Amino acid sequence: MTDHTKILYIEDNLANQKLVQRVLGKRDYHVLIANDGFEGIEMAMRELPQLILMDINLPTMDGKQITTRLRSMPHFSKTPIIALTANTSPDSRAQALAAGCNGFLTKPIDISRFPDQVNTFLEGHADTLEAGEESEQLKLYAQQLVTNLENKIRELQEANHQLRELDRMKSDFIILVSHELRTPLTLINGYSHLLQDYAKQAQKEGNDQLLYVTGGLTKGINRLSTVINEIISVSRIASGALELAIGPVLLSVLIKEILEDKKELCESRDLNISLVGLDDVPMIQGDGVQLKIALGNIIGNAIKFTPDNGIIQIVVKAMTDSVSIMIKDTGIGIPLDEQRRIFDQFHILGSIQNHSTSKSNFQGGGIGLGLPIARGVIEAHRGRIWVESKGRDEKNPPGSTFNVLLPLDTSEQDGDD
Repeated sequence: MTDHTKILYIEDNLANQKLVQRVLGKRDYHVLIANDGFEGIEMAMRELPQLILMDINLPTMDGKQITTRLRSMPHFSKTPIIALTANTSPDSRAQALAAGCNGFLTKPIDISRFPDQVNTFLEGHADTLEAGEESEQLKLYAQQLVTNLENKIRELQEANHQLRELDRMKSDFIILVSHELRTPLTLINGYSHLLQDYAKQAQKEGNDQLLYVTGGLTKGINRLSTVINEIISVSRIASGALELAIGPVLLSVLIKEILEDKKELCESRDLNISLVGLDDVPMIQGDGVQLKIALGNIIGNAIKFTPDNGIIQIVVKAMTDSVSIMIKDTGIGIPLDEQRRIFDQFHILGSIQNHSTSKSNFQGGGIGLGLPIARGVIEAHRGRIWVESKGRDEKNPPGSTFNVLLPLDTSEQDGDD
């Protein structure tokens, strides 16, 4: 039984792997190698070997646990699984057989006998335990599994605690560094404004170069300030420390202000933005500053991923107890498997090599915080945000639609909890 017979060997020792491959390969067995239990289970499911050789002392999952997992799968209920281990104790053999192994071979292997031993198991031979011994070993094995599970749970709990602490320290550090950056940036911004005054005076005297230089300086300062504010905002959202100053908000005014800020950019790229239903929307209760940032990020995202000469439509509709805002673009779209991840912190769609130095250019740069901040602000208002897109296609852009649902009165929803 050697022609085209596949044997899976789950072993983490390279020397043992090569020896078994060489010895069985001379008998025309095709030996597949897996380095640990997870890889072995995956390979077994994919390759469906006729026999599995299993080292018992493996990292993460030992051979007995792997055998138990494989035996739970219908295809491997009858597949010969042979323990191949350096542990020659009677208890090791008994527990391996109780866990579901058909045989127990020891290392180092006897090169002259090993291929015939393997062939014997392929032909149906199986080692057995006496009835009383099998029952006792099953009980011991079950206790061992429970103990291992308890230890793994404790390890996971400890690791989770450490990760939470590291995450808190990271958030605190980011906020601290961002505030430290704000101080010199405020100073630089002040001197920049003074320099602009001198530049305007110099322009009157026929020197335009200084005004050009100060304009570039101001753009750089504004972009750096935006990045710092984004990092602080997303850190506060992640730690649950985002505070809302709730008051009356006119969405019509707020959206018009956002579009006014982006008017020059849209004109430079020939983007057409249309508004539907904006003037019929009632006043809502919310934090106007934060909502302007959130909606500005979403509209800015639509602008960034819509090619020049594209169309962006903003449709606002009043509902019974909420307001629906739909931002629909003719952009390049979003892959289906990315549509949840785009709201995760620092997740950037596509390769960062495609990003330009400008955030406003088509597929421009960014650090992946605009949409996470938008989601955080909207959810802090007890609202919802989601995206719909048929996929991503730069040659035939399918477009994307971002949907935002905001309650009319956040305070009433707080009271219902």
